[in-house]
Amino acid sequence: MPPALPPLSALRAFEAFARLGGMTAAGAELGVTHGAVSRQVRALEARLGVRLVEGPRHALTLTDAGRKLAEAASAGFARIASGLPGAGDPRELTLSCLGTLAMKWLIPRLPDFLARHPGVKVRIVESHAPADFSTGGIQAAIRILEGRPPEGMSALAFMAHFHGPVAAPELWASCGRTLPGLMGLPRLHSETFRPAWAAWARRAGVDLPPAPQDREFEHNSYMLEAAAAGLGAAIAPWAFAEPDVTRGRLMAPFGFEPVEGRYVLLSPARSDNPAVEALGAWLKVQGAASPPPPPAVRP
Repeated sequence: MPPALPPLSALRAFEAFARLGGMTAAGAELGVTHGAVSRQVRALEARLGVRLVEGPRHALTLTDAGRKLAEAASAGFARIASGLPGAGDPRELTLSCLGTLAMKWLIPRLPDFLARHPGVKVRIVESHAPADFSTGGIQAAIRILEGRPPEGMSALAFMAHFHGPVAAPELWASCGRTLPGLMGLPRLHSETFRPAWAAWARRAGVDLPPAPQDREFEHNSYMLEAAAAGLGAAIAPWAFAEPDVTRGRLMAPFGFEPVEGRYVLLSPARSDNPAVEALGAWLKVQGAASPPPPPAVRP
């Protein structure tokens, strides 16, 4: 006979705290006060006879036992949610994706996937945050990943990652088509990866002088439009810039440097979703068929 479970209300409060990182946030999600969540967590600790959280009251963290229980509780509640009436068809796929990658690379290719899998309904939501499958009904996420996937997730790499400087043809001509001229242009930045210029200069072996002017944009898509409008030069991933370079809206005078990370499809490690599997197989084919970037030209 399995051991008796502690009260589900206490488990739910603890799982919400562990997932959201705070008593106040957990209380807001559950519709109770942060004090009520704290009391539920203390009651759970007393019931189990083990410490689940530690540290000062305003900066509590999970103990090893707390992390283990949080993972099990999140998985358990997710499984219950998936079995509820109307919880969703496995052929419905909500995909979290980097916004500019979705706009410039994924969506233009998506009609092919839908034609091959007419029974799959795809909903794309934009996010640059770490993938989180415990909220929002997300079944899969596309991210740029270096190294191993986060614990509890599987990762399918489908495309290499490159980046390099881009500028409007007229602006590139006006600066003399030289590296010093490029360095003298206003520098465009995306808030999603502020150190892009420094990272490219390091890989390309370029000394990066101070920018004459910095212009910052919230998203890579805005930054690329600003570059095409002649507002300055930008460092952009090839997957984002490829449509504009191909159409001649942007020049890539020094090609694109390879970057360690790869584009991957993340999903829960124990997931058995045929729509996610179909998307992964399709992404592998699309990644292999994508045009390669102009090779890097060392200035």
